[in-house]
Amino acid sequence: MAEGVLMPKAGITVEECVITEWLKKKGDQVAVGDILFTYETDKASFECESTAAGELLEIFYEEGDEVPVLVNVCAIGQPGEDVSALKNAAPGEAAPEAAPAPAAAPAAAPAAAAPTGPVAQGVLMPKAGITVEECVITEWTKKKGDHVNVGDVLFTYETDKASFECESTAEGTLLEIFYEDGEEVPVLVNVCAIGNPGDSIEGIKEGTAAAPAPAVEAPASAAAAPAAAAPTGPVAQGVLMPKAGITVEECVISEWLKKKGDHVEVGDVLFTYETDKAAFECESTAAGTLLEIFYEDGEEVPVLVNVCAIGNPGDSIQGLKEGTAPAAAPAVEATAAPVAAATAATAATAGNPDAKVSPRARMTAETLGVDPTLAAASGPHGRVIERDVRALAASQPLGQPEAAAAPAPVAAATAAPAAATVAAADQPEYVDVKFSGVRKATAKAMVKSLSTMAQLTHYHTFDATALMNLRKQIKANGEAMGMPNITLNDMVMFAVTRIITNHPDLNAIMPEENVLRKYTNVHLGMAVDTPKGLMVPTIFNANKMSLTELCVEAKRLAKLCQEGKATPDMLSGASFTVSNVGSLGVEMFTPVVNPPQVGILGVCGITTRVREAAGEIKTYPAMGLCLSYDHRALDGTPASKFMKELCNALENFSLLMMK
Repeated sequence: MAEGVLMPKAGITVEECVITEWLKKKGDQVAVGDILFTYETDKASFECESTAAGELLEIFYEEGDEVPVLVNVCAIGQPGEDVSALKNAAPGEAAPEAAPAPAAAPAAAPAAAAPTGPVAQGVLMPKAGITVEECVITEWTKKKGDHVNVGDVLFTYETDKASFECESTAEGTLLEIFYEDGEEVPVLVNVCAIGNPGDSIEGIKEGTAAAPAPAVEAPASAAAAPAAAAPTGPVAQGVLMPKAGITVEECVISEWLKKKGDHVEVGDVLFTYETDKAAFECESTAAGTLLEIFYEDGEEVPVLVNVCAIGNPGDSIQGLKEGTAPAAAPAVEATAAPVAAATAATAATAGNPDAKVSPRARMTAETLGVDPTLAAASGPHGRVIERDVRALAASQPLGQPEAAAAPAPVAAATAAPAAATVAAADQPEYVDVKFSGVRKATAKAMVKSLSTMAQLTHYHTFDATALMNLRKQIKANGEAMGMPNITLNDMVMFAVTRIITNHPDLNAIMPEENVLRKYTNVHLGMAVDTPKGLMVPTIFNANKMSLTELCVEAKRLAKLCQEGKATPDMLSGASFTVSNVGSLGVEMFTPVVNPPQVGILGVCGITTRVREAAGEIKTYPAMGLCLSYDHRALDGTPASKFMKELCNALENFSLLMMK
């Protein structure tokens, strides 16, 4: 029976995805884990890996088609198997009953003993981390016989680090629960069965399925065995670069805490690394001697690739470093014969039409004007990734991609210019610096913000006399009263949390087009300048905090960001943001809204202004405030009302604290 491959649900709000490119074609043989196609949502691009092995029998959606999530995109199985029931079938939909089989069919029955009617769907125990092997079910929120929809929470479960909720991937009746509260379940094993009453659940529970028949492929594998030249002695273990988020493709190693030759235990921190959002520690998944380090400090490493090898002295590390497994007949090159050189040149210019190229690498190749299929693949599963394309571009002489095939006399003639180039390199005219992960994330968010929103900014000022007097009192007497060092920015943020609840259209996000999600509590984003770039941690439920509590939490989050210890959870979930550059002498600026939020308040410095009071011209300290907002979500009048109320509250801050 053929199997369908579902369009993944790449985010909790994602309903459809667009197929960008098929990497396999109808008739190809695929294995579990092979990349079938690339697809994109409104936020990012992804790769879809096969969940079945066999022949790609049918492709239901072509490149450019918009596909609902959790719908079959293609069918994989053995030649001749029926795929008609898989097209347009969503999870939980029962396949139509099969037509009466021909008379010869009963003869094959003893081999498979497959269910004759509709079959229910299993829901897998998620793999909640790269080192997680089992999870414990803490509580079922649905019971046998309940009707469930895709996305309903079936049960809660926990690992040794955190608790999670498991959402249903199928729709129908909860026919059977295979594991109860408190039971330990291996990851990627069916926990329950969902379908229509009467559907078969045979083979869904772990250990009850009929064993597959891989014997057909065995001869081919056996024939290929001599070519692999596998190590004959003990083999070391590789430690993978963790995948620290669903959209993370590469991580940068910050610092190795262990060195080659050190003895390590399972759980020892080997190195620190960072993504575009946060910094992490990588713990060892093996015990022994650190035999080899494949990537050094500062290098960008694809996720799920071995970073180092651990084992006993003398253990083989062959094949552990990505791209080092079974080198292709190097003895041919050792002869250095002219015929071999000509062959190599021909192969290099022809490229590999079957090369697996990541979307990012393909885009980079287009920018640099090189053929990505010529690059030496170093990515997971033999894929060409961005750094391979850059290495290829760097290895080709400018404007002369065929220079490798030039005769020897040409090399001599070019020796002098090459020497001149080396001399000039001592004093480069400029240096290209790649964006850090944080810079990349900021750039992407800002471009998206300004290209997708109807943004405008209102500029206001208020009399900061009362605020400055209170600040002087706190500086003079606060420490003696056990108070933290409350700043003017803390006071502004406190006022925002009290006033914005009266203006719910600003305390909101736009999770999708034409939808405004208004929050009851204020989750305040706070822009923080760090050595790695701008970060925006969230002060959750800030409207429930006192001024002192808000000040303490703001300082805690700012310190974590500056030390590179903020987690992704700390850097998301804000409903409104405050950004303060007043201490740098800025009198007015246009803050950019951080999507999906719809507003951001910019806090400026204090300047001296004049005004008429009782017939006299007097000076006063004026603080500037700049509100940028999404005109799709609210109009100018409600935005101005918020700013007017906020300025009034700040001018009467002592009264605000008494409310």
